[in-house]
Amino acid sequence: MGEACKVMEELFSLPVDEISNDANENGWVYMGSTSFATKLGAHLWRDNLKHTCHPLEQSMQNWPQNPKRYRDVMGVYIVEIRRLSLRILELISQGLGLEKGYLEEMSRVQFLTASNYPACPDPSLTLGILKHFDHSLITILFQGSCGGLQVLKGDKWIGVEVVPNAFVVNIGTQIEIISNGKLRSAQHRVVTSKEGSRTSIASFINPSPDCIIEPAKVLVNESNPPLYQPTTFKDFVKAFKPFGPFTNLVQHDSRANPLHPGENDADEIALAYLDKYDPLRPLL
Repeated sequence: MGEACKVMEELFSLPVDEISNDANENGWVYMGSTSFATKLGAHLWRDNLKHTCHPLEQSMQNWPQNPKRYRDVMGVYIVEIRRLSLRILELISQGLGLEKGYLEEMSRVQFLTASNYPACPDPSLTLGILKHFDHSLITILFQGSCGGLQVLKGDKWIGVEVVPNAFVVNIGTQIEIISNGKLRSAQHRVVTSKEGSRTSIASFINPSPDCIIEPAKVLVNESNPPLYQPTTFKDFVKAFKPFGPFTNLVQHDSRANPLHPGENDADEIALAYLDKYDPLRPLL
C-alpha cells in the first residue's frame, strides 16, 4: 500500500496539462480543484482521478501511462484489494445468514478513485469532499499518513484516526438495502488541513448496472417487511448521481446524463429513498 500511495503522489505532482492529456487519451477521469463547484460557500480543495479496475487486464489499458510504473504498481494493489473486499463481503454474507457467494455474485464492478488534498492556508474556506454516502457494496479506503476523514454520528462530525498500514472499510448503501437496514451506510466527508497534503486511495466494489438491488429474501418476512423497493443499480445511480461526471464510465450506459436524470422514473426512485438517507439519522 505504501508503493501505491507513492505512485499516486508522483502522478499528482505531474503538470496539470500532462495529467489532463493522459486522461483524455486513455479514457480515465481527472478533475482538478477548479472542476468542483459548491453552493455552501466553501471551495472544494482536491485533485481527483478515477478509473475502472475489473476485469483487470481490460481495465488496465485505460489507466494512466505516467508515471511509467503506475500500471505495474496499481495492478498488484488492485488485485489484493479485490481479494480483501470479496473476503469481507463473504464474512458479511455469513453474518447476515445469506447463502455462500451471495454478495460476491453481485460484485461485478470495481473502480478506484484517488484524491490529493494539498495543504490549505485557511481550511475554514474549503472542503475536501462534501458530505455523502458511498453507493457501493463496500469501499476500501487507504487514508495515507494525514487525517481528514470525518463520519457523522448523530449531529456531530467525528474524525477517523489514521492508523499506519491499515484500511478504512465503509459499508455502502447497497449493503444497507440488501440487509434491509441491519447494516447502515455512514455519511462522511473530508476536511482540509494546514499541516500537510493528504493522498488517499479508495476502491469501490459495485453491482453491475442491471443488477436488481433489494432486501435479501431470507431477511424479509411478515414481522420484518422490506424497507426498500427493488431497483436496478443503474437506476439508483441515475437517481442519486453519486459519481458526477464519472457516472457514465462506471455504469457503461451512454444514455445516462450525469448532470440530469433521464426521462424515466429516476425522480420517483429518489423520492422513495429520501427518508432512508436522512443525513442526521443515528448510526447503528
